[in-house]
Amino acid sequence: MAHGHGEGHPIVGHVVPFRLLVSVLGALLVLTVATVGATRFDLGSYNVWIALAIAVVKAALVVLYFMHMRWERPFNAVIFITALFLVALFIGIALADTHAYKPDQIPGYAPKMGTVVQ
Repeated sequence: MAHGHGEGHPIVGHVVPFRLLVSVLGALLVLTVATVGATRFDLGSYNVWIALAIAVVKAALVVLYFMHMRWERPFNAVIFITALFLVALFIGIALADTHAYKPDQIPGYAPKMGTVVQ
């Protein structure tokens, strides 16, 4: 017996109401506009975090509603969203850490030998 069949799940899959899909599409479009709008403001180191937060929310919406994770076991959705959050956190920390090494990466930008950096 295939997974999910005969356990109260329909054989043809889950039918999502059209109105819900259009609502999620609208939310994704609003978040896309928010992403573009966020690029017009210089918020310093928060730019990366804001972009990653918006990307995580958009990815979660796609997976939850367009990939039907919303109607699976809640534990699967929690694990997936947690994984998305951790990937975004890892990328954000890695990008923020590159600023610490930026003087070493750009020739001529690093302080001269023997100078004290405070």
